[in-house]
Amino acid sequence: MTTASVLPPSPPTLPAPPGALPRRSVRISSPGQVAGAIAQLAALGAIGPVVFGGLFGLLGAGVGLLFALLIGVVLLAGLVYALFGVAWFEQARLDGLYGFDLPALRPRRSPKTGFVGVLHTIWLQAIDLRQWRAIASFTVSTLLGLVALFLVGSAAWGLALVFSPIFGWAHTALFGLFPLEGAGAPLIGALTVLVATGAVIGLGLLHGVLARAILVPSREALLEEQARTSDTRRAGAVRAAEVERTRIERDLHDGVQPRLVSIGMTLGLAQTKIDDDPDAAKALVAEAHASTKSAITELRQLARGIHASVLEDRGLDAALSALASRSHVPVTLDVRLPRRCSRPAEAAVYFSIAEALTNAAKHSRAGNCRVDVRVRDDGSLWARVEDDGLGGARVVPGGGLDGIVNRVTAAGGTARIDSPQGGPTSVEVTVPCAS
Repeated sequence: MTTASVLPPSPPTLPAPPGALPRRSVRISSPGQVAGAIAQLAALGAIGPVVFGGLFGLLGAGVGLLFALLIGVVLLAGLVYALFGVAWFEQARLDGLYGFDLPALRPRRSPKTGFVGVLHTIWLQAIDLRQWRAIASFTVSTLLGLVALFLVGSAAWGLALVFSPIFGWAHTALFGLFPLEGAGAPLIGALTVLVATGAVIGLGLLHGVLARAILVPSREALLEEQARTSDTRRAGAVRAAEVERTRIERDLHDGVQPRLVSIGMTLGLAQTKIDDDPDAAKALVAEAHASTKSAITELRQLARGIHASVLEDRGLDAALSALASRSHVPVTLDVRLPRRCSRPAEAAVYFSIAEALTNAAKHSRAGNCRVDVRVRDDGSLWARVEDDGLGGARVVPGGGLDGIVNRVTAAGGTARIDSPQGGPTSVEVTVPCAS
């Protein structure tokens, strides 16, 4: 994802040498952000200990009941997603306060199916690094909040000392030990207010620095992640192209090629009979003509599988409507697209849905399919295909489901296939709308 920030004009600088990494700029929080940080720290100082008390209680109960009818397993799984909720809140809080523009924190999902897939999903969520970075930020913010509450209390105490002569408070003491008389109480109070106020402002600034250090990745980390993502997408594109080439070769070899050979043999036989038996020759020519029409239809279907012209001309909604009308299995189509996405994104989703419907018609013995397509709030194009068939579908290298995974990966998205024995089978793909 590429983001642009509008910054005030700065003096010209010399260009960086080739291959040099961009420097990470140091941003100072604005007064509004500091004030907001102080208010949020004070709230976290009161709420954070309660949250951690609940989390540690859930952890203790889960470990203690681990072997009691697996109740502990359920509690520990709940702990994982409670941590995710805290992490989501922390990232949303900091993103709203400082405008980090971080990718939304979403639950992890395993590509595996069945009970093993559920366990793998929980494990992936438990080791999610972004989640733990947000938890670390929440912990630091809670500690800073406790300090902020102490400083706010100290400032209030100092303010009370400043006005103590007005209210006639004769018996005042520093820390309850050292009596303050005369002008000593107001002076100590004013000094306490100044020091506590400065410390609270410093905490607000420190909160912004620590939040950026914990949650915002460095330029080097961003470049490494972009390199890994690029390698993954490149590998997915190569595998998708290989699977597509194999499919085209198979369709040509097993479908169109034998039919064309048969047409040639039929015409050759008609040529030998055209003088001796004109009626038989006409019948053979008619048969060859019908076979030619069938071959043209197969070629059109093959070309449509390579490139759907209606997709480019009229968009994904119209292309899916045409696809559903040609499906051998009745399809319930629910497409809600407020705008068009990029061509690679629409193509990846279209061919994923087409392959899922083909798989349902050929293997699942499904009586009905449902297709839902949406553009989510984060700008991703999401689609789900579910059939009521027998289930048990597996991702086999070179197979149709493998082609879905490869094509979606090449577009920078994710695919999830869930097909337990007995059904139903669901294929869910998510692709960046601007991929």
